[in-house]
Amino acid sequence: MKVHDVLISMLNTARYITTTYLADLSDEELLVRPVPGAHHIAWQLGHLILSECSMLEGIKAGSAPQLPEGFEVNHSKEAAHSDRLDGYLSKDAYLGIMGRVREATRLQLEECSEQRLDELGPEALRSYAPTVGSVFLMIGSHEVMHSGQLAVVRRALGKKVVI
Repeated sequence: MKVHDVLISMLNTARYITTTYLADLSDEELLVRPVPGAHHIAWQLGHLILSECSMLEGIKAGSAPQLPEGFEVNHSKEAAHSDRLDGYLSKDAYLGIMGRVREATRLQLEECSEQRLDELGPEALRSYAPTVGSVFLMIGSHEVMHSGQLAVVRRALGKKVVI
């Protein structure tokens, strides 16, 4: 297995976990906070999308797809703790955007040689993703990290264990 295969596998595994946790949730359930102050799933999905786009842009400017108008504001750190529920999307809309962003990530990864993967990553990310390759790894790892939070919301909703 080559490094590109490992990175693609990580990205695919992360997405499998996320989509499995989302499969039986309604749009309304995406807005449930498991405890006061915790992020709801809709915000977390937006955060994952914004983060992946930011990391992609750090690797190559112009490589991330354009997001819907207002998306960044509605999924900002400031919006995370707001009790307002407007500005969030349907599950299908999030999954569609996530698919387009992941496709852009996959295409960008295919363009990277092994030498490019060893180059320094974006300066803003170097404390936790020092190389271009580690940025791709972080994209998948970040999604897996948030999947644990999705599992907590599922438990709060009384959903069955799916993974």
